[in-house]
Amino acid sequence: MSIQQQQWIDSLQNAASVLKTLSIQRLFVVLDKVAYQASRAGAVLDGILQQFTTVRFSEFQLNPKLEDVQRGIELYRGVNPDLVIAIGGGTAIDLAKLISSLAAQADTAHDLAVGRAFIHVAGKPVMAIPTTAGTGSEATHFAVVYVDGEKYSVAHPSMLPVYAVVDPVLTSSLPRQITAATGLDAFCQAIESIWAVAANAESMNYAMEAAQLAFHHLEAATNSPTPEARRGMSRASHLAGKAINITKTTAPHALSYFLTSRYGVPHGFAVATTLAPLLAFNAQVVDHDCADPRGAAAVRERIDRILHVLGTKTVDQASEVIVDLLSRVGCPTLAEIVDHDSLIAVVESANLQRLSNNPRRATREQLIEVLSKSINPA
Repeated sequence: MSIQQQQWIDSLQNAASVLKTLSIQRLFVVLDKVAYQASRAGAVLDGILQQFTTVRFSEFQLNPKLEDVQRGIELYRGVNPDLVIAIGGGTAIDLAKLISSLAAQADTAHDLAVGRAFIHVAGKPVMAIPTTAGTGSEATHFAVVYVDGEKYSVAHPSMLPVYAVVDPVLTSSLPRQITAATGLDAFCQAIESIWAVAANAESMNYAMEAAQLAFHHLEAATNSPTPEARRGMSRASHLAGKAINITKTTAPHALSYFLTSRYGVPHGFAVATTLAPLLAFNAQVVDHDCADPRGAAAVRERIDRILHVLGTKTVDQASEVIVDLLSRVGCPTLAEIVDHDSLIAVVESANLQRLSNNPRRATREQLIEVLSKSINPA
């Protein structure tokens, strides 16, 4: 089944105009209350939402939990909306996609979340309005959900939001740490998409532009934000989302979820901590351990593109540039989060689906060895 087409809208004002043209009566709105007010989305949307029968769902935790999905589904079914609107970061948008889609299925949300059952029919259309520049969830046909502390991904072509409202003005009030963490998520998504096994010409176009934009604008957006930097990061985030919508993510994401669920490390920081060592690891790919059917030479050619984005000639230089960027935006190092014993648990908890998309196959022992060097450099 092909992924449905999406309408991109460049401002919240234009999204409000679109809402007025739709033949709808009932709305289900998933919103992060803090983001809704801080971004001033409420100033634009409150009056418009009052024109419809609107039910708001805002009592949920950071990072989508099955319990929140289940409560949302119960509320959703009570209103039977014509359209779902998500306003906030990745949590709000993923919850909206999950609630709309899973509510339409006969199977339980639990069985659908853990992969015991599958999506067969489309949910109601979603309008996604990100207030952060990082997750790219408004551009993907999948969503993350945590079940008993374990991360799962639910995917279906119909889960791609019908409308993606990418308005950089909504990110203007973001605190420094959130700007950095979400921006690093976009940067890592783009880099991983470039080297991913599933990379193709279309995804490469999205990922290369996203990586260049994020690398150029992230520090400014974090430390001395300007409208230009915010615009650059919003575009980087959206393009990175479009890239991973094709390729999915790889080893850095596979290793990140335990760091978030066990240690509370913001997702973008958790991913970024392993990016440099895994760049070096993937750059050493040879044919016998290459997971990409196009071969090791094709992977190394894409690694060279990453070096070009970073303005470097060698992998060692690129790793240093990445580590320096992380430091400048306040990302903790892996050594500041875990010790060697904890690192073993991180590796053992890695998401196998994401690992299988990494261009170089890695054993448990190899990953521990590679990441140990970040904790205890020689």
